[in-house]
Amino acid sequence: EYLLQLAHSLKGAPGVWALAGDTDGIDGSDDTAGGWIGPDAADRARAAGLDIPACLKANDSARFFRETQQDLKPGPTRTNVNDLRAILILPQPRA
Repeated sequence: EYLLQLAHSLKGAPGVWALAGDTDGIDGSDDTAGGWIGPDAADRARAAGLDIPACLKANDSARFFRETQQDLKPGPTRTNVNDLRAILILPQPRA
């Protein structure tokens, strides 16, 4: 949900990409370890018939990432060091 809220807050800001995942490669009993977003997250949501605020309200980030094909499924790593959060902000050309 952290990542979904970030996508909602960024509102398609150009050049911003992020990912969030669990280092054990799974999340509880689900085989999804996390997800990623880019500037097109809202466009992907619309194309999948999803509404980001509705997904947040329903605590349904897993559906969002699954249906927008932005989920991470690396498989079990057999280690659980920590959760990972990363944000990449690319420089934008000056006008």
